[in-house]
Amino acid sequence: MERDAKVYVAGHRGLVGSALVRSLRGEGFSNLLLRTRQELDLCRQEAVERFFREERPDYVFLAAAKVGGIGANSACGGDFILQNLLIQTHVLDCARSFGTRKLLFLGSSCIYPKFAPQPIREESFLDGKLEPTNEPYAVAKIAGVVAARALARQYGCPMVSVMPTNLYGPGDNFDLETSHVLPALIRRFHEAAEVQAPSVTLWGTGTPRREFLHVDDLARACLLVMERYEGEGILNVGTGEDLPIRDLAEQVARETGYGGRILWDPSRPDGTPRKVLDVERMKALGWEPRIGLEEGVRETVRWYRESLRG
Repeated sequence: MERDAKVYVAGHRGLVGSALVRSLRGEGFSNLLLRTRQELDLCRQEAVERFFREERPDYVFLAAAKVGGIGANSACGGDFILQNLLIQTHVLDCARSFGTRKLLFLGSSCIYPKFAPQPIREESFLDGKLEPTNEPYAVAKIAGVVAARALARQYGCPMVSVMPTNLYGPGDNFDLETSHVLPALIRRFHEAAEVQAPSVTLWGTGTPRREFLHVDDLARACLLVMERYEGEGILNVGTGEDLPIRDLAEQVARETGYGGRILWDPSRPDGTPRKVLDVERMKALGWEPRIGLEEGVRETVRWYRESLRG
């Protein structure tokens, strides 16, 4: 990618989008196209068409999405599938129609079957039943992957898809109603430490195993894929290592200074029992994660506390 090329980051204020902007600027890209949701509603076809017609972005990172944790997915599944389908369809179609040179689609590891062999290889895509708690979101992301691949084949417009594992880092969503597990844990333990609560009760049993990747490592991977990868297959992006949620909770408690008891509520859903990605394809491109979980959690706790101070 030329450093003066027009680069559109869809969803630039979100966790992934903001990390992409940091990474692009750090690499010297000077012509970034950034629009807030108020400036450009990606769910409105005519607005997206007008933007692409006027700006003609050379490269597109499609990081815009409606996202959330188990609770939000269960309660608002209709919103998750419809809004994500609209966003993806409009941006993919306009990128094809208005001469975008390459598009990178951000998927999610939840596209894979609930009981896929571990670590999950890209070949497990569409090879089994999904985790019910996030099925609407997963189906939308699956549709995006298939649409990007089909458009690339039919029209010759390069579109690639990456499947990140569970992400965290500066700019994350810490709303307890809609956040993912790690930012939710940070907020819960920070607040418990502030009031010296005797205990914190968490969802599930704590036994499911999850993999976590710092969002700045994902951003580096995305730039590498945009510049080097020309295949049509999807690419997993993760660390290749996982840990029980119970261990993660204990680590977050330490980093926030919480010393009370951690209790578990098994009446709440656990989700998929284990999910860790095979990342050999990304490693073959020359990428590896740089930020360890302990360092990343410490940095994210610090960022969250600074954000509270304004």
